[in-house]
This record gives sequence, structure tokens and C-alpha cells, in this order.
Amino acid sequence: MNPFIQITRHPYEEPYHLNLVVTASNGSARGRLEFYLNANALVGWADAMEHFPKHQGSVFLFELGSEKPEDRFAFYFRLRLFTVDSAGHCAIQFRFNNNQALPEREISEFCSLTEAAKINRLGSLCREFAKLRHSVLRWSLTDGKLYESIQEAEQAAPEDAFRATRL
Repeated sequence: MNPFIQITRHPYEEPYHLNLVVTASNGSARGRLEFYLNANALVGWADAMEHFPKHQGSVFLFELGSEKPEDRFAFYFRLRLFTVDSAGHCAIQFRFNNNQALPEREISEFCSLTEAAKINRLGSLCREFAKLRHSVLRWSLTDGKLYESIQEAEQAAPEDAFRATRL
């Protein structure tokens, strides 16, 4: 399996709140989480990604929810971009936690190594996706595409790695 990110948008209280399913892999580890998000957050992701990194040591961190039981969140999602060396190599870190009790608990955390230009391309896709005219965003190290419908995305890549259905 090659590294990828897929964001699937399901109709909810748009244009204010989004119901997203993010599925991602670094080629060996994989995670998936369904959560709800303010629609403006996607624009914030795009702003950060399109011009990442601004300097050596740049970091972008987006967290939603909490893993602390006393905070009583249904999930925890972390998206972190950071540089790994002075040559401009970067990584995308994900942490997904469904905050369920055992045996339903699912936690995934991993990084995908990449280059700044590929993160910039992901940012451009996020900016277009934030316009809410597409249901699926797919990004890989070599490509990126937006699909108007989940059915169109599934027909384009029917393999399990890109299944866009709900959890």
C-alpha cells in the first residue's frame, strides 16, 4: 500500500459543520476516524499547507477533541506537519483515537515522510475541498484528485484502501 490521505465529506449541517471521515496510511500503518468539524478548519489547513514550511523547524498542529476521559470527547484527531531536516524534507503526522472503551477502542498514530511541494499540493486540494462542491479528496505522494460524489471516487479506485463509506 502506498501512502495516501482520503477525506470523505458526508452531508450534515453545512455550510457550518462538516461530517468527515479521514483515512490515511504511510504505506505500512493505517488509520481512520469519523468526526465533526467547523467548515472553516479546512481553510485553515489549506492556509498552513499551501505555504509549508515557512522556515526550517516549521510546525503546523491541528488538534480536535481530547484523549482525556474527564474531557468526555467522542474522539481525538491530530494532524501535524513538521520539517525533519534542513534539506526541506517534511512529515505529516496523524493520530486517531475513537475514545471508546475496550474492546471497541481504536488508536492509530504514524507519520508519512514527504516533500514540501507535495504538502503544498495537498493544501491546494484542501482549499478547493473547503468550497463544499466535492465529497471526496484523495491525495498521494504522486497524485491528488477531488471527486464530486462518493460513488465517483469508489469507481475510480474500488480497492479497499479508498473505501469512502461510513465507519
